[in-house]
Amino acid sequence: MNPETRTFVTPEPAIIPREQHVISRKNISKAALRVLYRLHDAGYDAFLVGGAVRDLLLGGHPKDFDIATNATPDEVKKLFRNCRLIGRRFRLAHVVFGPEIIEVATFRGTGEDAPGEGDRHIVDGLIVRDNVWGSIEEDAIRRDFRVNALYYDISDFSVRDYVGGMQDLQDRALHLIGDPATRYREDPVRMLRAARLAAKLGFTIDPKASAPFEELGPLLGDAAPARLFDESLKMFLAGNGLKSFHVLEQCGLLKFLFPATARALKRGDEALRSLVEQGLANTDSRIAEGKSVTPAFLFAVLLWGEVRDLAHGWMAKGVDGTEAWSRAAAHVVGEQCQRVAIPRRFTLTMEEIWSLQPRFEQIQRKRVFRLMAHPRFRAAFDFLLLRAAESPAMRELGQWWAHAQQLPQDVLAAALPASMATPVGGSSAVATAAPRKRRRRKPSGKSGSA
Repeated sequence: MNPETRTFVTPEPAIIPREQHVISRKNISKAALRVLYRLHDAGYDAFLVGGAVRDLLLGGHPKDFDIATNATPDEVKKLFRNCRLIGRRFRLAHVVFGPEIIEVATFRGTGEDAPGEGDRHIVDGLIVRDNVWGSIEEDAIRRDFRVNALYYDISDFSVRDYVGGMQDLQDRALHLIGDPATRYREDPVRMLRAARLAAKLGFTIDPKASAPFEELGPLLGDAAPARLFDESLKMFLAGNGLKSFHVLEQCGLLKFLFPATARALKRGDEALRSLVEQGLANTDSRIAEGKSVTPAFLFAVLLWGEVRDLAHGWMAKGVDGTEAWSRAAAHVVGEQCQRVAIPRRFTLTMEEIWSLQPRFEQIQRKRVFRLMAHPRFRAAFDFLLLRAAESPAMRELGQWWAHAQQLPQDVLAAALPASMATPVGGSSAVATAAPRKRRRRKPSGKSGSA
């Protein structure tokens, strides 16, 4: 397909033989190899494609393996008893091997010169259904970025390059296939994918590919919120969260995905920026160490600035503190969920993390122990530590709670006042949690005899 005219021109492939590339079958999932070989043995073309080929050529270890073939979804299903067909917008076959799923897609056609098999439906430039089958050449042109249009051929172990993807890997650049504006209108999420891949791979985005972001960014509002949630997880919970955040900011896309975050950061609050960046960096570190992470904490970090400012604004107008925080959380979460469909199980946790923050300033015996017993205490405490840059008092507050958790319960209880104390930062005695000396009871002076 000519990128400008959208008329199909059969591209001549560059075929890289096995001895000239680094892909080895020992680095390919055994399940993926089984699917590739069975398709090949049944007389179909079978190629490993997309991000797996890209990452293998870069020396990486992909987690997902996608396959492209000239077999239709129904034909794939006949070959595999462990296969299920999914999707309405894009009909796909999922071959299931325990926890591993191999996605098999039929070559997509352009539908330009022939009706093809299947159907395509486009509304205002947006592809809402695309099930027109075609050739591998057409399939390559239909993909988003050149580096994602590389095919590993199981028949001879060569790599086929129809659009210049190998050159882009060498140049560490991301070029969109076709006219950028047209491709983004077809699928606005491609803009986010460009940012995500640039962050993950350390590649630069071709200026022609990034030029339409400002004009076409609002189209992300038409994308399915559930899809944007999935894309957000790929950006922020795959070990490249901080880099993804920086690329989104640099490309001007952050305001279309997280408008509340962009507004809060635009106010120039450096402490807030420090909190967001440190929160993302900590998440990346936990992922690198193989520790668990939760989207709830991530979204609580990203949306904190707007929630805090709204809550303080309502309290300044005389609204009760608890009500102010509740209103602020509901407002910000409601707005964000119109863009990104954050599941309720996560928004509940976010709201609890936020609502517990004022309670850390209430240094009183019963309240301290009640807060420590709260199911979200640990997450809320980790969040408190991120807020250390807000002020010296907030840093001291975090230190006090860290120290308090190390004390035996009876020692901590003895150190705490029974009634409300001066907030930490205004009382060094409470901040150090020094145990109070017990006064000995004086004799009553009464005789014990009758």
